[in-house]
Parts: sequence; C-alpha cells; structure tokens
Amino acid sequence: MSKTRIRRRTGETSIEVSLHIEGRGRFDIQTPVGFLNHMLETFARHGGFDLKIKARGDLHVDQHHLVEDLGISLGQAFNRILGNRRGINRAGYFIQPMDEALVVAAVDIAGRPHLNFAGRFRRRFCGDLDTDVLEDFLVGLANNLKANIAVKILSGRSDHHKLEAIFKALARALKTACSRDRRLMKEMPSVKGVIG
Repeated sequence: MSKTRIRRRTGETSIEVSLHIEGRGRFDIQTPVGFLNHMLETFARHGGFDLKIKARGDLHVDQHHLVEDLGISLGQAFNRILGNRRGINRAGYFIQPMDEALVVAAVDIAGRPHLNFAGRFRRRFCGDLDTDVLEDFLVGLANNLKANIAVKILSGRSDHHKLEAIFKALARALKTACSRDRRLMKEMPSVKGVIG
C-alpha cells in the first residue's frame, strides 16, 4: 500500500489528509494559515509525495491545536502506509541549504518516537505562521509515525529560509527512509526482527 486517507475530527479541529508516498509531488493544501500551506506544499514537492489536506481549527484560540493535529494526522497517514515496515530503508537524512540558511534533518522510523529539535527563530510569526507551534507539529509527526526525528538549524538569518529549509530537509529525509529496497522486500529493517 502506498496511499491512504486520514480523517481527524475533534472539538478543536477538522482535518482530512490524503497521502500517496510514491507520488509526483502534487499537492492541494487548504488550511487557514497561508505560510503553513506554503510549507506543506514544499514538503510534498521535495518528498515526491502527493498530498491533499483540508483543515480548519479554532484559530480564535490560537494555532496550536490546528498545527499539532496536522502533525498527528500526517504521522498517522505515513504510519498506516508503511505498515510493518518490511523492506523500507527505515532511516534517512538530508542537509538542506536555503540561501543563507542551513538545516539538517534525520529520520529513523524505528518504532520508538522521539523528537530532537534545535533551532531558534528571530520572530514569533513568519508570515501568518506562529513559529512557536512548529515543534508541536514535529512532535505530533514523530509520535504518530513512531519515528526518531532530529531537526537542527545550523545557521541562518531569515526565519522564512530556516522554516523552508526544515520542511525541504524533512521531506527528503522521509523520502529516503520510506523508500523500499527491492533486495530487502522480505526483511525487517532491524536485527531484532521487529520494529519497536
């Protein structure tokens, strides 16, 4: 299976995610946060994922619920597609320059979720996105994909460039980790014989 659809409805958000991990980088992203749309479009294109998202949330409170629930839903979609992980590369990393910014992202779909995030933004908002909630998005993604995710901003002046480099690097790291190695299609990517 290489595609799935996730629906998440709570008292705070309504989210629909359609993901095809062996796609062509096509996207249709509809959230009320324009800069977030741009980042998710970038993520889809650079990962080669076909991604459709329709989401709304209680922005009269703040962006936390919407952005975190998007990370949760996206993680659930990847998790469902990958199933028992048999035959996948499991790990991937990418170092992404974006003008003066430089970001490294590494992913290990090991069954034991953890986020290691290191970086700072100069402003609380980049466009209309609250940068304070980026880490919540990544935690939701890591926990529901059941993956170790490390993201480090190595350098940069522009918050826009740093954020864009994060989503590009993460997409390319995930693309490698999710890819199947035809030589290992019957093998679990662990000497334990299980992931987790």
